[in-house]
Amino acid sequence: MYITASSLSSSLLRASRAHFSSSLSRVSLSRAISSNPLSSSSLACRSLRFSSSAFRSLRSVNFRPPMSLRAQIGAAVPVVEQFQRRIATMAPENAFKGILTGLPKASGGEFGKYYSLPALNDPRVDKLPYSIRILLESAIRNCDNFQVTKEDVEKIIDWENTSPKQVEIPFKPARVILQDFTGVPAVVDLACMRDAMNKLGSDSNKINPLVPVDLVVDHSVQVDVARSENAVQANMELEFQRNKERFAFLKWGSTAFHNMLVVPPGSGIVHQVNLEYLGRVVFNADGLLYPDSVVGTDSHTTMIDGLGVAGWGVGGIEAEAAMLGQPMSMVLPGVVGFKLTGKLRNGVTATDLVLTVTQMLRKHGVVGKFVEFYGDGMAELSLADRATIANMSPEYGATMGFFPVDRVTLQYLKLTGRSDETVALIEAYLRANKMFVDHNEPQQERAYSSYLELDLVNVEPCVSGPKRPHDRVTLKEMKVDWHSCLDNKVGFKGFAVPKEAQDKVAKFSFHGQPAELKHGSVVIAAITSCTNTSNPSVMLGAALVAKKACELGLEVKPWIKTSLAPGSGVVTKYLLQSGLQKYLNQQGFHIVGYGCTTCIGNSGEIDESVASAITENDIVAAAVLSGNRNFEGRVHPLTRANYLASPPLVVAYALAGTVDIDFEKEPIGTGKDGKSVYFKDIWPSTEEIAEVVQSSVLPNMFKSTYEAITKGNSMWNDLSVPANTLYSWDAKSTYIHEPPYFKNMTMDPPGAHGVKDAYCLLNFGDSITTDHISPAGSIHKDSPAAKYLLERGVDRKDFNSYGSRRGNDEVMARGTFANIRLVNKLLNGEVGPKTIHVPTGEKLSVFDAAMKYKTANQGTIILAGAEYGSGSSRDWAAKGPMLLGVKAVIAKSFERIHRSNLVGMGIIPLCFKPGEDADTLGLTGHERYTIDLPSNIDEIRPGQDITVTTNTGKSFICTARFDTEVELAYFNHGGILPYVIRNLIKQ
Repeated sequence: MYITASSLSSSLLRASRAHFSSSLSRVSLSRAISSNPLSSSSLACRSLRFSSSAFRSLRSVNFRPPMSLRAQIGAAVPVVEQFQRRIATMAPENAFKGILTGLPKASGGEFGKYYSLPALNDPRVDKLPYSIRILLESAIRNCDNFQVTKEDVEKIIDWENTSPKQVEIPFKPARVILQDFTGVPAVVDLACMRDAMNKLGSDSNKINPLVPVDLVVDHSVQVDVARSENAVQANMELEFQRNKERFAFLKWGSTAFHNMLVVPPGSGIVHQVNLEYLGRVVFNADGLLYPDSVVGTDSHTTMIDGLGVAGWGVGGIEAEAAMLGQPMSMVLPGVVGFKLTGKLRNGVTATDLVLTVTQMLRKHGVVGKFVEFYGDGMAELSLADRATIANMSPEYGATMGFFPVDRVTLQYLKLTGRSDETVALIEAYLRANKMFVDHNEPQQERAYSSYLELDLVNVEPCVSGPKRPHDRVTLKEMKVDWHSCLDNKVGFKGFAVPKEAQDKVAKFSFHGQPAELKHGSVVIAAITSCTNTSNPSVMLGAALVAKKACELGLEVKPWIKTSLAPGSGVVTKYLLQSGLQKYLNQQGFHIVGYGCTTCIGNSGEIDESVASAITENDIVAAAVLSGNRNFEGRVHPLTRANYLASPPLVVAYALAGTVDIDFEKEPIGTGKDGKSVYFKDIWPSTEEIAEVVQSSVLPNMFKSTYEAITKGNSMWNDLSVPANTLYSWDAKSTYIHEPPYFKNMTMDPPGAHGVKDAYCLLNFGDSITTDHISPAGSIHKDSPAAKYLLERGVDRKDFNSYGSRRGNDEVMARGTFANIRLVNKLLNGEVGPKTIHVPTGEKLSVFDAAMKYKTANQGTIILAGAEYGSGSSRDWAAKGPMLLGVKAVIAKSFERIHRSNLVGMGIIPLCFKPGEDADTLGLTGHERYTIDLPSNIDEIRPGQDITVTTNTGKSFICTARFDTEVELAYFNHGGILPYVIRNLIKQ
């Protein structure tokens, strides 16, 4: 019966929120599933037949589902076919059926049918950016004049005029991708929604994904063991010890929910697996051809944009709704055209390029926009280089950093094992539908909202830091910049180290040998993260640096924690093929695992002697990593300076042992011949790297790696899970806990509400990231979460990370705002995860203060500055505050995904008017706040002005950041998930 969830795919999103009443429950089945037979919603039903061929067409040409899943598929076929026969005569025709066209094969016959954009015969379409054409095709394919209307299609066609007006459109992604940190709470929510459906007397099996869902377990491995040939196995054993319960839960989900593929631990990083294996580029679903598109619960889902697949990060709650067939409501974005010319100079890497692009786009301002790359310089970039740039879209603030498909894309698809027939289909479809870039042909001029241009020859070697990804520093300026950071007051570019303390040397003993640290000493050097480990040029470049250093007699100091965490098994294969892995091993860069490590804070402990030297001497120690995030407190609690760099530069800085160096003038070390060795002596040329890439990166490596990817490993395969479709919650579990979102839920929406006499829980300045808000990294021994775990018999050594415990709301609520670098103005300069309980004046942990307010039935709000919620897309950055009792956040501006997530959890996002903030308005956070929001949802409009008053007599106007009608509907229902449940039951 799970296929009745298709009714949700014709949800009432497009209906007026004011009429969500019993009248909607009488919408006929024919209308509720009114998508035409070739729309994506009916295709979702079709795909649920799960015939062997249909399943393969959705997954990939060579994909075979596991035996247990195939058995369930076979059992479901008769039910689905019976359902389809019943609705076949009810589905109305697509409004654009006239442009449905066959795509011929060169050998005769046809690949399938597609909705032809050229057949619209509308000159406006020819000027649309490629990224907007993907939105247009989706709207046309799904146009049933109910979910998606002809008016929506017209809005997109007229993008040049409508996008500046912030118009709303529906969008249905072709698939959803998850990683385990965000995937576990998503599966927890789905399991909980099944229970809620059951308690409300409805069919719990209506809760099932209607589009392909891929979940890659990659965020749980930690660098516990490094500098060892056995590191991969040792770290995986520890990973399974810590996460056995979570992994068993995910394995249960892969069998309990249909259309869900779980890629087991040890396989790779989600975005690299997506790029090399899961990305389809063009779907062929039962003979209907359409562009691949994806939303994911990780902000770096944008990496797939480098492959010409439209993809971006959303919150976990939005992803859950998309899985269940809800069209995503989005504001039609502006598109920044970024023209690339020229070619990178010798020795300049893709990482140098992406850090330059990130700085340019942050300065330009691209939040909420698509960025589309074009120009002759684009043809000079490898697919891996493009993916590196696309990956860092969140760091430059864009929704997407999109590279349309061209010859380079097709070559990469062949390299990574996609069949010739698949690549031929992709090229034929995209050419026919005017979505392919041929650099050998004259380019039609496209319209963009604004323009940027970069000549690649001007890109210089650089790093970014010490605390933000967009604070780029060229190598030649690094030493000067570092000393200014020591001098500057505490901030994004400052540590306020007194002049007399800047030359301090901390001497200590490291396992019996003398060692020393200074300000700027490198204690962590990690080749990590999806951003770079998918790029053979920089990975093999790092190996060449290691080789040259070994040959010259240089060696990384043993107290530096070095690690190499590839994004897929392919990396290991080409490092071995090249014969270069042994040199990385000699320098301590042994492979430690396949997944996200240091970049997300899974760096593991540093040696106790090193940690003591740092803390006892107040040393500003440094980490250098090939990641995409370096926010304070993220990489490791003891590395206050964190620099993003290319993998070759990670090795170079590890060899130097410090960031306090001018690579152009100062030697890195002394060689075995007693002579000074300089940076230029170990740096490989572009030609050297290209030669090794050409001889070492081979198609059969991708094929063999991914043929085995769903087979798992012995530890995964040995996990036993129940066959129940309803999850059996264990009240004693500290990993998986039934959340309270749907307790006491009724069929009647709670309605809109304002806030009366709320206290200020926290008062923030600018750039509070999701790393500050959401529980992340290790669980501090003195934190409320640690107390909770200790009370339940969990030893400190078994605390694991917050990320691993995202399936337990009790732990996560206690870890919300638990970042040790939190700066809360209520504390008058003190840094840490505490706040003032205003009624009593007590200084308490944020969780304890919040519980004290909740016990007294007192609501709370948060005051914040600009860019509130920037960083990784984390649903717990919204779920946590909701569980703490936060009713509203008043900020200067919000990051796109986080604002949406707040709405999804029923929290009111308000923006100060331009030129105003808490300081200019004289707000201290000691006031009580009343937000005058109408109780009737019909009286609230997107972007409406709202009055906020305080008990001290202040009054100011804010903008209510409900950006669409749909978000108001979510707010009326107390959040997106209750909205979905009521919708399902009503139908």
